[in-house]
Amino acid sequence: MIEEKKVSRPKVQNLILENREKLSISGVIDVDSFNDECVVVDTELGVLIVKGEDLRISKLNLDSSELNIEGEIISCEYTETDSSRKGGGFFSKLFR
Repeated sequence: MIEEKKVSRPKVQNLILENREKLSISGVIDVDSFNDECVVVDTELGVLIVKGEDLRISKLNLDSSELNIEGEIISCEYTETDSSRKGGGFFSKLFR
C-alpha cells in the first residue's frame, strides 16, 4: 500500500513597491475591505493593511493570488489578528 504524504508548501509572499505609486502583492487570499485611503488584504502571511491616498485596485486575481494597488502609498502594515479567516473576506461575503 502506498501512503500519500501531504507536503505543505512554504508560505510565500512578495511586495513590490514602485515609486510609492504602484504596489504589487502576491500570496493574496482575499480583500477584506477597501476605499481610497485603506486596503485590507488577507494574505498567506497574515492581514496586510495598505494606507495611502487615492488608492484603487487596478488588478485582483485570486486564482493566481495577485493584487495590484495604485495611488499614493503611505504605509504597509501586518496585523496580528486573523479575523478574516473566521468569517470570510469582503468579496466572499459579497458573492454568497
